[in-house]
Amino acid sequence: MLNHRTIIRILGVILITEGIFMWFSIPVALIYRESDVLKFLLSGVITSGIGALAYFPFRNSALNLDRRDGYVIVTGGWILFSLFGTLPFLLTNSITGFTDAFFETISGFTTTGASILNDIEALSHGVLFWRSLTQWLGGMGIILLTLLLLPFLGIGGMQLFTAEVPGPTPDKLHPHVKDTAKRLWLIYLIFTVGETLLLWAGEMGLFDAVCHSLTTMATGGYSTKQASIAHWNSPYIHYIITLFMFLAGTNFTLSYFAMHGKFKKIWENEEFKWYLAFIGGFTLLITIGLFFTSAGGIEPAFRDSVFQVVSILTTTGFATADYLNWAPWLIVLIFVLMFFGGSAGSTGGGPKIMRIVIMLKNSTQELKRMIHPNAVIPVRLNRMSVEESVVTNVLAFIAFYLLIAVTSMVIMSVLGNDFDTSIGAVAATLGNIGPGIGKVGPALNYAEIQTAGKWYLSFLMLVGRLELFTVLVLFSPMFWRR
Repeated sequence: MLNHRTIIRILGVILITEGIFMWFSIPVALIYRESDVLKFLLSGVITSGIGALAYFPFRNSALNLDRRDGYVIVTGGWILFSLFGTLPFLLTNSITGFTDAFFETISGFTTTGASILNDIEALSHGVLFWRSLTQWLGGMGIILLTLLLLPFLGIGGMQLFTAEVPGPTPDKLHPHVKDTAKRLWLIYLIFTVGETLLLWAGEMGLFDAVCHSLTTMATGGYSTKQASIAHWNSPYIHYIITLFMFLAGTNFTLSYFAMHGKFKKIWENEEFKWYLAFIGGFTLLITIGLFFTSAGGIEPAFRDSVFQVVSILTTTGFATADYLNWAPWLIVLIFVLMFFGGSAGSTGGGPKIMRIVIMLKNSTQELKRMIHPNAVIPVRLNRMSVEESVVTNVLAFIAFYLLIAVTSMVIMSVLGNDFDTSIGAVAATLGNIGPGIGKVGPALNYAEIQTAGKWYLSFLMLVGRLELFTVLVLFSPMFWRR
């Protein structure tokens, strides 16, 4: 049976936290002498106030939290964050309709980066900062943030950590979840500050540098410019953002090892080797293709190639070029990349590199089992046998992912979208990438998608961000039985 009092209590903490972060836009609005100060203040008061009303009546209730409660809290937390996160957009009239405001907000918190805005640069600095902050909070995970607060409230958080990080191998850097969350957030913050300083040292102003660092480390892709990173015709900026997209798509455990000089553990990590191989292989193919099909030289071809490959593979979604203007076979390669995702334990979305690797290894091992039916041939990763339950989970995830993708493409077509837009929008939202193909390509947005389509794509963003099972399990009748 669900522990309703504990669930409401924790959701209250989540809303209080969100309301406080809304006030972070107030200094920005004051610095730029904008009129949104009271509206950000009101947004935070409403959000934290409702959170307090949910928390305090149950603050002394018995604290019991199991796995089912974790799934409800995580999914409910993301939905509540997105619902209340619309307030700054609506109260400042930056976005007028609730559907569009919710789409933009959940796209931010799920780090998808799919936007409905046709004139981003017309927004106030405060709103642009809040928009970027939604991605930064969603990147490391709202629940991971909450885990830092729960121990002080007497609530354990392992169930939330498992539901929030449902990948094949959720890494803990410390036996205590609170300390794991602290280390992850510290790495996240260090990278964000480092990128900000490096971008500011180039041709990017401080405000733009801060906003782009927030969304890069979240692998989110929201930009302060309508043309995204293509606004800056600067190789320096392009390469800096490429580097930090790469770091954001890498398992943060490896970044922790790197900071402590344990480089051997990084080079021995098989997922990291595959991550490098996929980026290198696709970059090489696309660079060759661009060199022979475009007027630029080898350096621009390589830069556009590596930027777009890293951006799509890590599900960041920034763009320095409109890949829909490339040769058709290059567009196909970009589309294929939408089904990879970042490393496990990163802020990247998508199926994740580790699942792709385990699936490929199991497929090749299955051929060996057919030749030697009596032999025990396990799937190995990092020189260790992968448990059969993990392999089964990975195969089930891939099957569900493809089934949801195909079904959703049909649904989007039925709603009146053309074929390219349907498959592009589904691949980009389910994979938390942002730009797709068709009418939702990197030079366009989701403004013209039907209202029903926007709500359905919002659902896909949530399902993709929480890696399917955390949300889908709530639709199982068995989940709600005592």
